[in-house]
Amino acid sequence: MRLIPIITAILVTIALYLLVFERDAFLAFAKGDAAAEPVETQRETAEAVEDAPNLIGVVAMRSVAREIDSAVLLRGQTKAIREVEVLAETTSTVVSEPLRKGAFVKAGDLLCQLDVGTREADLLEARARQSEAQSRVPESQARLDEAKALLEEALINNNAAQRLSEGGYASETRRVATEAGVRSAEAGIKTAESGLEATRAGIEAASAAVAARERELDRITITAPFDGLLESDAAELGSLMQPGSLCATVIQLDPIKLVGFVPEAEVNRVQLGAQAGAQLATGLQVAGQVTFLSRSADETTRTFEVEVSVPNPDLKIRDGQTATIQIAAEGAKAHLLPQSSLTLDNHGELGVRVVGDGNLVEFVPVELLRDDANGVWLAGLPEQANVIVVGQDFVTAGVEVAPTYREAAQ
Repeated sequence: MRLIPIITAILVTIALYLLVFERDAFLAFAKGDAAAEPVETQRETAEAVEDAPNLIGVVAMRSVAREIDSAVLLRGQTKAIREVEVLAETTSTVVSEPLRKGAFVKAGDLLCQLDVGTREADLLEARARQSEAQSRVPESQARLDEAKALLEEALINNNAAQRLSEGGYASETRRVATEAGVRSAEAGIKTAESGLEATRAGIEAASAAVAARERELDRITITAPFDGLLESDAAELGSLMQPGSLCATVIQLDPIKLVGFVPEAEVNRVQLGAQAGAQLATGLQVAGQVTFLSRSADETTRTFEVEVSVPNPDLKIRDGQTATIQIAAEGAKAHLLPQSSLTLDNHGELGVRVVGDGNLVEFVPVELLRDDANGVWLAGLPEQANVIVVGQDFVTAGVEVAPTYREAAQ
């Protein structure tokens, strides 16, 4: 009675073994599959598998290089084209109502009016001295003319005395006296010329005093140096201004500058006048031209300052906003590949692995130009390359693989 359960257990064990380990053969036998391979064929297939090399399967992408605009990417910020702190140049009290920050001003508009004080009286006094000095010119000129006439007369008398003395008709004393008269007349001319020069010097000093008084009078009116916006309130009514005191701060935002710093490895790719675009932190897209490229590197960062001028007629762009700047540069050939295809060799160099001749793996160093939503743009590869995109981290250079290919557009 106990023999039947034992036989049943053996049969169940055999059935489970066939279903688990020999499923295909068991099902073929159960169905009576007439297409089952002969024993000899199965043996040949097994021997062929044993003789075939143990290759690693990878997925490679057939990639073709394309021309792209390899722009120079920078991080920077916006900056006002002009920003000036308008300062007082004299001491006085503000007598004008202040303009409030944010107000738009044009060049020449009044910012601060200071008390005149005694400046107008000082100017009138300086002008009076100038007129007095100028009135002395005719008198000094007349003295010089008189001295010249006396010299001419003395020369005539001296010549006559010399001739008479030579003929014995005049005494030696008279000749000496006429020569003394000539010397006296010459001294008179020098004195008259000195007087005229002194008069002219007095006129120049008086004119300088007038100019200084006029300049001092002009300093009480402080105006805007250019069109712009007030970044601070103008000086309050009644404030005491001294030389160097702040009247107001004026900034000009149209056009506005984008300021960034380019690494020394890419500085030669940036040219004056090149087109540039930028995206602000607010999402606003702007465009302009490169107007400045520094010739001297920053000593700390070894980077070069770049300025891009951007129109800003509606003043939407503010001073100090963060911007991502792209400066147009010469195009380059590059491959668009998945970012996951990038790997490192044993020396830590960035590159990709490709399928070369004979299905042998090769490592190719690459240069990352930029990335976008579709992948990364890489330079350094040949015109056409079979780049391994799946399984590249499981193979090394020189290893033979069994590649499966797909097109780059897939």
